[in-house]
Amino acid sequence: MADRPLRRLGFLTIGLFDEDDPARGHETTLRLIELGERLGYDSAWVRHRHLQYGIASPVAVLAAATQRTSRIELGTAVTPLGWENPLRLAEDWSTVDVLSGGRFNPGLSTGPPTHYEGVRDALYPDSSGAEDFGYARVRRLLRYVTGEPVTAFQGTEGIESYSRRVQPHSPGLRRRVWYGGGSLRSARWAGENAMNLLTSSVVKAEPPSEGAGDEGEPGDFATIQLSHIRAFRAAHPDGEAARVSQGLVVVPTDSADARQRARYEEYAAERLPRTTGPQGPARLLFAPDLVGPSERIAERLRAHAAFREVDEVAFALPFTFEEPDYEQILTDIRYRLAPALGWAPD
Repeated sequence: MADRPLRRLGFLTIGLFDEDDPARGHETTLRLIELGERLGYDSAWVRHRHLQYGIASPVAVLAAATQRTSRIELGTAVTPLGWENPLRLAEDWSTVDVLSGGRFNPGLSTGPPTHYEGVRDALYPDSSGAEDFGYARVRRLLRYVTGEPVTAFQGTEGIESYSRRVQPHSPGLRRRVWYGGGSLRSARWAGENAMNLLTSSVVKAEPPSEGAGDEGEPGDFATIQLSHIRAFRAAHPDGEAARVSQGLVVVPTDSADARQRARYEEYAAERLPRTTGPQGPARLLFAPDLVGPSERIAERLRAHAAFREVDEVAFALPFTFEEPDYEQILTDIRYRLAPALGWAPD
């Protein structure tokens, strides 16, 4: 199935902050989520950053957001599971989901922590050589979220009552877990394990799978991402109905002033060289940022082979802009770009 009208509109922010005033940056993130709800967005997502000047604890930030919103869905895109204990994370996720009234959409990824050699002794001082950072770690988390027992003991000791499964238990959470995949293997695995798929502006440069179609040049970003989406749905129990969200960087300039437009264009130009070919040992391929009037961005998206097969987006906000810039971008997406793509608020 192709050319799906846009059904769900979301945005993604990294939540940058100044080391000398971190509260201001976190408050800005919460205000953007509140703005998203007022504008009618379906979802707001936060990135996860460790030992950087971005959100280190999405569950804490989104727990706060649950108390300042009532409708918008809240997600993580994505939590690197190598930094987490799956049992403890399942407790945190379930708690946020209960606080939100079932609006939490946690996303995750696998692999060892970034710069693991430098952080391993602080993170896993007694087990750094034995930790499994692969798919088995995800399966553990999914079992705990589902409500499978984590201990044989259940009952009362003195005045304390104990459960065999993670508490609180949130029955609908399992169907709202997302996997951030940028390779054909990860997309297939997410489908086989009945997860939702988060795609972004980064894919692994690899030959597309069979059935990807002939849109675009072989090996270009859109064709590769399209092959991931089709492989995911082919492996998923829900087939064509399996949920996929795309997260390209879009910056509409309809209501931007001259200084903003110049800054946005400079930002995209600085990042453009990385889109010309695979980058680094992992051979990562980046999509170019889409900057300009909404109608022009809409035309480029409608020509994007992968975009035509999704009906959910979490458009990524650039990292380094100011709050007024984000307000302008979110407003233009809501009133100019999204309607041009067929979206309408519920």
